[in-house]
Amino acid sequence: MTNRLILAILIMAVGANAAAQAPNSMDAAAKLLEELSNAHGPSGFEGPVRTIIRREMEPLADRIEIDGLGSVIGIIEHSQDAPNIMIAAHMDEVGMMVKRITDDGYLKYQVLGGILPQALLNQRFRVLTAKGYVIAISGLKTIHVIPRGSERSLVPEHNDIFLDVGASSREDAMERLGIRPGNPIAPDTEFEILNGSELYVGKAWDDRVGLAVMVEVMKRLKNKRPPANVYFVATTQEEIGLRGAHTSSYLVKPDIGISLEAGVAADYPGISLDEAQEILGNGPGMFLFDASMIPNDNLKNLVIDLAARNKIPLQFNVQPGYGEDGAEMQKAFAGTPSVNLTVPTRYLHTHYGVINRNDFDGLVELLTATIYELTPAKVKDVKRF
Repeated sequence: MTNRLILAILIMAVGANAAAQAPNSMDAAAKLLEELSNAHGPSGFEGPVRTIIRREMEPLADRIEIDGLGSVIGIIEHSQDAPNIMIAAHMDEVGMMVKRITDDGYLKYQVLGGILPQALLNQRFRVLTAKGYVIAISGLKTIHVIPRGSERSLVPEHNDIFLDVGASSREDAMERLGIRPGNPIAPDTEFEILNGSELYVGKAWDDRVGLAVMVEVMKRLKNKRPPANVYFVATTQEEIGLRGAHTSSYLVKPDIGISLEAGVAADYPGISLDEAQEILGNGPGMFLFDASMIPNDNLKNLVIDLAARNKIPLQFNVQPGYGEDGAEMQKAFAGTPSVNLTVPTRYLHTHYGVINRNDFDGLVELLTATIYELTPAKVKDVKRF
């Protein structure tokens, strides 16, 4: 046997072994999660995400509406006198915008949403300009020049952090790179499946995971019409005050509100079950309390019963440091029974979050079952005190 033939056999064997160890090829839902996670869309700058969601909704909805803040509403109609069910997930991610450009070409920023300064140190970002994306890195003083002692353990404030775009001056940043104050900034992070597991790594799971749940549920409703008018709403500006859910609630006039969110996982070192209660792989979650809303008791119990009946594991979370779109649906007009359902997520509001695909699938099944359960009579029961 020649050396060349031996080498060819070895290459084929290595390739076959690598293929056997590689993760399964991604299905449509995984590909959508990848595209949504990678999309650039800080609060107030949701355009790239809106394009994806509108494309996905158009073949599934009876009609599409856009409200005055840019929220996308995909409507599956039943009848004029049927109840209105509003399902909301937000398009925006936490990010920043350019506040100013220093004389020597560095960027200072304004945060959009809740971000810890330590989550931003020595990371890659993308700045969206009229000329396209510009890569930026957050600078960090080298350990060699920081004296031993307290200064090494200090966490900087946002005002102390800067972004380096490789510009030599303010004029260079503006003229060559096209950067202007007000340009949106988001993490430069790419989706991946974590080492062939059921875990998906990406940015902006809060709340791109909720958007993907909505799309998957809309696909299921195509096979059998729901007993109500269902409004699937991809909202804007959730991270800076639930603003899109406020305006879209007044357009939809919901009888029932269901918020879809990224949950807060507590299954990694350094966090306790007193801080959060969700665990990846243990099923979708339901918030029993957050800083913005206590769910309607009748609706909460309906979802709990449905999960048990359909053998879908359901987790619960109590989270005082959290707000979500359900609060705006709950407060609209004379009040709307609302609940917040989640996909448990590690490391929220950072460059790299982690979700479990099985929890995602569980929420798709639970939400689908809930929508079919909400007949006019059942909605009337839920709204009764």
